[in-house]
Amino acid sequence: MNVTLRQRQKGEKVSLYLDYYHQGKRNYEYLQLYLYPEPKKGKLSKEQKEENRKTLTLAESIRSKRHLEIQNGIYGFQDQGKMKGSFIRYFEYLTEKRKGSDGNYGNWDSTLKHLRKFVKYDITFAQINKRWLEDFKEYLLSVNISLNKKLSKNSASSYYNKIRAALKIACKEGIIQRNPAEETEGIKQVETERNFLSLTELQTVAKTECEIPVLKRAFLFSALTGLRWSDINKLRWSEIQHSNEIGYYIRFIQKKTKAAETLPISEQALEFLGDRTAENNRIFADLHYSAWYNIKLQQWVLKAGITKAITFHCARHTYATLQLTLGTDIYTVSKLLGHKDLKTTQIYAKIIDERKTLAANKIKL
Repeated sequence: MNVTLRQRQKGEKVSLYLDYYHQGKRNYEYLQLYLYPEPKKGKLSKEQKEENRKTLTLAESIRSKRHLEIQNGIYGFQDQGKMKGSFIRYFEYLTEKRKGSDGNYGNWDSTLKHLRKFVKYDITFAQINKRWLEDFKEYLLSVNISLNKKLSKNSASSYYNKIRAALKIACKEGIIQRNPAEETEGIKQVETERNFLSLTELQTVAKTECEIPVLKRAFLFSALTGLRWSDINKLRWSEIQHSNEIGYYIRFIQKKTKAAETLPISEQALEFLGDRTAENNRIFADLHYSAWYNIKLQQWVLKAGITKAITFHCARHTYATLQLTLGTDIYTVSKLLGHKDLKTTQIYAKIIDERKTLAANKIKL
């Protein structure tokens, strides 16, 4: 394989990149290094010439290093069979493996759809480099998903992270030897509004009939325990345990973090589980994740006279905000929610502070 240092005019500067040529095919790596171009009139200043000299020296050292890495088989091109493999087909394989996880699979599948749209045909592992990843990032931040509506920044962040995760797995499995995603930064998420129910609103929906009883039971159980949809959906009777010291509790593995958790539950929360059956049975066996279920959930809330946009995850937000409102310290709430980082829980504390400020401003003389 030949590695050649090349130049390309880019705006008012000259961009330096490496041209990899092997068996009739080319791949490029842009170095993010730039030269001052020769002016049409006059000459470069002494400082500009010196800057160009230093930049070219650095670029040439990178080219030499890449050439040696390829010769030594550590840059990832030593296994041409694997590097020629389709990244899209590999991503399809990873997506299929997540089909049993509703929310996780949905994110991977959406990422796959955007990947196909961006690539149009196919792309090999050898063609994925820092420049390609930056271009895909830019695509996610600018693509229209409907008329005059762009992909949200948080969705773009989630989808880009799936690409990075796939490359990390590929590196771990020996398909690539060098992970180009390590050279790029992710898309920073923005803080979104977290809708939740007040205690009065929660009590109201609890008294309101829902078209899908299992959905109502699961939502209220989440609001009383803080459990995520993914953990409630897979919850089995064997995970509901009892001891004289702490009463009833759930002993389970969080699906999101894979951490083992012990979560005490109240007598009232226990009532929403229904009659106990075989130990290996799912407790909420008829619960499903779909757009139709989300609609029925919103209709139930509207029936209770609440106009907030409520999703199933809002039950977890409700649990967190109510715990803090009722005086539970933030560290305990963090542990109850299974957060790894206290900063995650502090988002809810910020909501409470905002509500306190609004309450204080209501009293005027």
